[in-house]
Parts: sequence; C-alpha cells; structure tokens
Amino acid sequence: MPEQEFTETASKETTVAEINTQTGTITKLQPPAQSQDEWLKYGEQVSTFLATLPEYVGGFFNEYKQPLVTVGLIVGSIVGVKVLLAILDALNDIPLVAPTFELIGIGYSAWFVYRYLLKASTRKELTSEITTLKSQVVGKIPEA
Repeated sequence: MPEQEFTETASKETTVAEINTQTGTITKLQPPAQSQDEWLKYGEQVSTFLATLPEYVGGFFNEYKQPLVTVGLIVGSIVGVKVLLAILDALNDIPLVAPTFELIGIGYSAWFVYRYLLKASTRKELTSEITTLKSQVVGKIPEA
C-alpha cells in the first residue's frame, strides 16, 4: 500500500477586508459566542442588585421623606386642579348650565352682601366667625 502524504495546512488568518476583496465570496461574520461563565457572572450581578434594591429604596425614602411628600402633594394638587378645570369646562359646554351658574353666583353674592355687609353688627358677626375659623385651622386660641 502506498503511503499517503499528509501536508500540513497552516491556517492563515484573514481579515474582513481581504475576504471582501475576493470576487464571488459572501462573508457572514458571527459575533464571538459568550461562554456560560459570563452569563452566570451577569446573572449573579443582576440578582445581587435586585436583592439590595429594597434596601436602597428604603434608605432613599427615609433620607428624602419630606421632599418626596412635598413633591407628591404638589403633583397631586396640580392634577386635582386640572381635573376640576376639565369638569367645569365640560359643564360649560352644556347649554343653559353656564348662565344658570352665573345666576346662582349673582344671587349668592347679593344674599351675602345683604346678610353680612350692610350693617355694622352683622360685619362684627362675620369678623368673629372668620376669627373662629382661622383659630380652628391654625390651632391658636383667639385673644379676646
């Protein structure tokens, strides 16, 4: 049996530029495959982050509790005013509702002037009611 000759072929590293210059070749580059160890490392980092997330959030909230509550109240107030204005705008689009509200407002204003502002005794009564209401809201006892 004749002995076969084996010739060693050296693997020549070719660059993408060299491959693309050859006619009739289509180059398909594949990204290097990540090993299982790298995926485990990323998974461990994510699980560590998720495990400490409640601690971070709790510490952040405890440190900035007052500003967060203030911002929440401001945002809630803005949203509430927008909703109220939207409701009033929708009511104004209904025929005869806007003029009816205007008549009610004029009637209440006339009653208020007649009840509290025409006589000095009723103005004193209004002043005492306002002072009582203010002391209830603020929490101070009015000085007599």
